[in-house]
Amino acid sequence: MSIQAAQPDGADDDAATRASGSTFYRAMRILPAPQRHAMYEIYSFCRKVDDIADDPGDRMVRLAQLAQWRRDIDAICAELPLDALAGLARATREFGLAREDFLAIIDGMEMDVLADIRAPDLATLDLYCDRVASAVGRLCVKVFGLDPQTGRDLAHHLGRALQLTNILRDLDEDAAMGRLYLPREALLEAGISSTDPRAVMAHPALGRACAPIIARVREHFARADAIMNAAPRRAVRAPRIMGEAYKGYFSALLARGFAPPRERVRLSKARLLWIILRHAVI
Repeated sequence: MSIQAAQPDGADDDAATRASGSTFYRAMRILPAPQRHAMYEIYSFCRKVDDIADDPGDRMVRLAQLAQWRRDIDAICAELPLDALAGLARATREFGLAREDFLAIIDGMEMDVLADIRAPDLATLDLYCDRVASAVGRLCVKVFGLDPQTGRDLAHHLGRALQLTNILRDLDEDAAMGRLYLPREALLEAGISSTDPRAVMAHPALGRACAPIIARVREHFARADAIMNAAPRRAVRAPRIMGEAYKGYFSALLARGFAPPRERVRLSKARLLWIILRHAVI
């Protein structure tokens, strides 16, 4: 599907373009227009700050760019005119999106900019997941219309399940960037003393080091499913699609294993279409 063909009426061009083609985009297409447009804006914001975090350029320049985003978010939440971010401002106003959640996402991106993360302790890894994933979820659940406590609980567990799945899926890509998100405790328990990303990727005990993260992913998915099972069906259609898609990635990772060579796991378009039909239509 081309970007032009998928362009939603009335949506900000940049926001919709950034979202198109992603699993996120396909899940958001099932939402009513006001919610869909707000989700595109959230996604676009996240992509922009994530691009800053992953840019190989000067760290001081990137820190300055993130600082500008903090000022922009402050301006949006103070309802100051900001034409370049009018779509995000409208979504923030209409759905009561919280300043602290936007800033938490920026703080998470800053963790990657200050220094390449290498074997953080478990507490730091959990903080990182909260900022770059669960904070995104806290924005999204307001758009979905979940009650505050249910929304926060779902964002906590589903956000962490998705982010930890990403960490397992992107081990080699992150190592090529000099990053290693597997926690120090898991490495040591597996008998891996090095925190050099490439050395860890080549270590025969890599699978054992991934085992505690795999257990956490399973637990977070189970907790998220329990929350969604008790919630109004219409309010959790989009997060269910995201969760089921990522369970597909997770299952493929477990089937592939972590011994080299590790081919990147993918979700077929047919499988994704079935997930969308199952939760949006059937």
